[in-house]
Amino acid sequence: MTNTRIVLSSDHAAIELRQAIAEHIKAKGWEPVDIGPVTPESTHYPQHGEAAANKVASGDCRFGIILCGTGQGIMMAANKVKGIRCGVCSDTFSAEMIRAHNDANMLSMGARVIDQDKAIEIVDAFLSTEFEGGRHGTRVDMITAIEA
Repeated sequence: MTNTRIVLSSDHAAIELRQAIAEHIKAKGWEPVDIGPVTPESTHYPQHGEAAANKVASGDCRFGIILCGTGQGIMMAANKVKGIRCGVCSDTFSAEMIRAHNDANMLSMGARVIDQDKAIEIVDAFLSTEFEGGRHGTRVDMITAIEA
């Protein structure tokens, strides 16, 4: 894989968790692209989800990891960007399946739902799982066709 860049973003609820994930993926050989925020003032998760998704959709980053309180709102915003397939995960099985079956290019998590250790496990599961293709490729193509 030539593109090892992973964009990370969150709202104010997940700054510490996002920074811990950035350090972890860097230690694993990925290049984190942390686009903030860095201060704890209240911020709007849709802006952060869209900004991260644009970096993935453009090809600037291979994957995106986004966080908010539940992971749901920021994921919804990211999925509005054409070419993005983002899922919220609170367990490793779901993280593996969104990669293997849905060719997800973004992962969303809730900082008020899971702790740092679980988040790291989920990130590792997501990043170590390859898309299976085959019948799943047909279904991903169907999802992509909806965007058109």
